[in-house]
Amino acid sequence: MAKKRPFEDDGRTIAEMNVEGMPWYKPGRGENPNAGDPDKQEALSREDRRAYVWGAIKASLLVFAVFALVFLLFLLFADNIWLR
Repeated sequence: MAKKRPFEDDGRTIAEMNVEGMPWYKPGRGENPNAGDPDKQEALSREDRRAYVWGAIKASLLVFAVFALVFLLFLLFADNIWLR
């Protein structure tokens, strides 16, 4: 069995838990320094942008295909069973 590597904290914040209204909330603490400044955010490369667009197109085509299939099945049901 493979040995488990020890956990190493790299210091990144995945989800900020300092939420207003919670008992542990402290104003001004732990805010994302890049949140309001779009110039400091990392720009997407051409390949990354193409991958995001292609993924969105595939997801929308899948949703369209499911709706089209359900509509086709309803038409077949209506024609063969319901309207006889």
